[in-house]
Amino acid sequence: MALRCGLVGVPGCGKTTVFNALTAAGASVFDGAEMHRATVPVPDPRVKRLVALFGPKKIVPSTLDIVDIPGLEEGSTAEGGRGSRLLTHVKEADVLVHVVRCFAGPAGADPNPVHDVELLDLELMAADAHTVEKKMARLAKRVRAGDKDATREVADCERVLERLHEGIPARRQELTPQERASIFECTLVSLKPVLYVANVSHGQALDGAFVRSLDGPAKEDGAEVVAISGSDEAEISELPIEDRADFLHELGLGEPAAARVIHAAYRELGLVDFFTAGEREVHVWTCRAGDTAPVAAGKIHTEMEAGFIRLEVIPFEAMIEHGGEQQAIQAGARRLEGKDYPIQDGDVVIVRFSPPR
Repeated sequence: MALRCGLVGVPGCGKTTVFNALTAAGASVFDGAEMHRATVPVPDPRVKRLVALFGPKKIVPSTLDIVDIPGLEEGSTAEGGRGSRLLTHVKEADVLVHVVRCFAGPAGADPNPVHDVELLDLELMAADAHTVEKKMARLAKRVRAGDKDATREVADCERVLERLHEGIPARRQELTPQERASIFECTLVSLKPVLYVANVSHGQALDGAFVRSLDGPAKEDGAEVVAISGSDEAEISELPIEDRADFLHELGLGEPAAARVIHAAYRELGLVDFFTAGEREVHVWTCRAGDTAPVAAGKIHTEMEAGFIRLEVIPFEAMIEHGGEQQAIQAGARRLEGKDYPIQDGDVVIVRFSPPR
């Protein structure tokens, strides 16, 4: 399943324009209540180089699902109707890409990025508080009956709820493993990892004061800030691929917004890509940094994880340096790794496994 990024922000932040910049979808920016979705390949120049080596019949890149969630304002996530639907889409996201207005608004009004961040967080925390309270209500009967597990869970929920009421999003609460277990089923939206996209106007500096003001919230969250001009990059995304580099160069950018945001999302989630490569197919697979070889093999097929024997690994750099698989093997670049091996970004692998009987 592809990684899912949920674009969130207050109305008027230019979120749909950013969506178009990331996806080249050309979605209408005039209907703020409309939900937009797109699946985009994860930019990775290594794929092109592996394709040049192997000449495969099929290429399967890693992909990213991007969902443009309608603007969130006070009461947006209230239970019932549109609010419940919005909250469902937020809960389904692996990472929240918070688009923040850093350009002048109607009548030249200055942006207030920190205020907008706080406003959206308040809405997410209100939704979470309601979710936690519902869980506590469900456990009340068991608590009255003396159920120790229920009593412990309620105590954990009370601590989380108190901090939410104090204005501390769940992602900043330094939750204990026990507290995380107690609230796991709640799928708290303020616990989601977040990435900030500072949306500036044409010609506006990508490191100006409004953009820098997001450094505070980002530091609290351990998050990144990616500054882009959504309007400029949405226009560039509509150009033929071969023409985009010149326009990016004029803006002083080495890569398009899609690459910068997607790579930042990967870092936020601690993801790495590895490859299977041959004449039949070059395929990119995604797992979490630190996942062991059997877990990574399971991304390819569940039977590979269950019957894992060993992993044959050639690092991408070695594959390119030696000019192919057989050349890399002859040069001694192939390694045999066991069950405890943590998969590395760029590993080109062959999984040896015992099929089920």
